Amino acid sequence: MYLMYYPDKDGKRKYTLQKVTDSGKKTLSAHPSRFSPDDKYSRHRITLKKRFGLYLAQLRKPSVSFGYNVDDF
Repeated sequence: MYLMYYPDKDGKRKYTLQKVTDSGKKTLSAHPSRFSPDDKYSRHRITLKKRFGLYLAQLRKPSVSFGYNVDDF
């Protein structure tokens, strides 16, 4: 038995142990996918993130409060 969830009418997650809701919709797994050091598809995932601007290394550097920038140091 795995913990599953489905979104309710407000968009919040409702957790259950059932595979199908009472209305007949399939539930989703509440667990993250397994980590493998031998990840065959990481190169493709990083390429797609770079292409669509989702890669964290491409994001703008955050500025530090109190009037200092990260580049000042």
